[in-house]
Amino acid sequence: MLGVVQEFFVSDYDLPAPSPRARELRERMVVFMREQVLPAEAGYLAHRRAAGPGDHVVPPIVEELKKQAKAEGLWNLFLPAESGITQLEYAPIAELSGWSLDLAPEAINGQAPDTGNMELLHLLGSERQKQEWLAPLLAGEIRSAFAMTEPEVASSDATNIATRIAREGDVYVINGRKWWTSGAMDPRCAFFIVMGKTDPSAPAHRQQTMVLVPRDTPGVTVVRDYPVFGHHDQHGHAEVRFDDVRVPVENVIGEEGGGFAAAQARLGPGRIHHCMRALGAAERALALLVERAKNRVAFGGPLADQGVVRQHIAESRVEIEQARMLCQRASHVIDIAGNKAARDLVAMAKIAVPRAATRVIDRAIQVHGGAGVTDVTPLAAMYGWHRAMRLFDGPDEVHLRSLAKAELRREPVLPPA
Repeated sequence: MLGVVQEFFVSDYDLPAPSPRARELRERMVVFMREQVLPAEAGYLAHRRAAGPGDHVVPPIVEELKKQAKAEGLWNLFLPAESGITQLEYAPIAELSGWSLDLAPEAINGQAPDTGNMELLHLLGSERQKQEWLAPLLAGEIRSAFAMTEPEVASSDATNIATRIAREGDVYVINGRKWWTSGAMDPRCAFFIVMGKTDPSAPAHRQQTMVLVPRDTPGVTVVRDYPVFGHHDQHGHAEVRFDDVRVPVENVIGEEGGGFAAAQARLGPGRIHHCMRALGAAERALALLVERAKNRVAFGGPLADQGVVRQHIAESRVEIEQARMLCQRASHVIDIAGNKAARDLVAMAKIAVPRAATRVIDRAIQVHGGAGVTDVTPLAAMYGWHRAMRLFDGPDEVHLRSLAKAELRREPVLPPA
């Protein structure tokens, strides 16, 4: 019997054409990026530099762009229940947002970790949790953080998580240390979603539980922010301590012991959205590479006359198109068969897209020379983030391992000769 991924590859599942509304939204996004977002980048960066690398102040332009995006209907497009468009139709919009990772995803309320947290609350949240936390997230009034990774254990294996969530009557008591808690440094961060162990004696995948913890709960300490290749994001990636943090049992997300399954449900769409945005970064890097090649003169002519530079350009286009096709296929399978059916395709995209993006960005850096490794261009920051993509939401090796296991279980289309 054919496996799910193989079945979709050998079947006649063609990618459907986008709906008229999806086409219109993409056209609006192009105009929004060209006329509003990209011109705002210089002011955003100047504001952050003036505040200093350790300050996570929100430049005023962010809220201005959010208002403009809402007015254009470019809001909460990542969530089909809210937007009415499919993941495949969202893909080119998310890709456009990846051209300006600091500004555009948040401007359209499509920024991680909020998107994953919104998806989780939409899927598993109680009515109270949806009213108190999901509604203001969807409105862009607050931000949130996701606390899963830990410094003392190999968090690529989520069953390793050591943070303890012990039940005492009607409350959970949380003790543990997290890091790479994205969103925790943002002054608008209102709550954490924390994953820890409620029952270490249960089967490996039923030991974990996710709990919602308000940011101002006693015992929550944000220790420090971690830079990515020396760059501090505005929302931050923090080390956080939880010391005897007490929250009501009703703050559980889903069910006790359901944390591992909830994490997989959360990370699936999150991974493909990261891939969509990474394609946008790759496109921007290629556009910068081409512009540099046309306008930079060396050895008596433009760099575009050099064969090696032309090869850089051609290889980049091939890799972007290959990565985009895989990302689109994964998105389509999510739409028609769900996250579980698309699991292997999402894993393939999570491996292939960041690899392609970093190769394209690296070539653009090389053609820009010294300017490519400074903040004169966005390339160095782009490279750092997309290189980190090969680690977060599961490192390449974990996805390769799962794909190999799936392939070993799968029967071939034809028997071996």
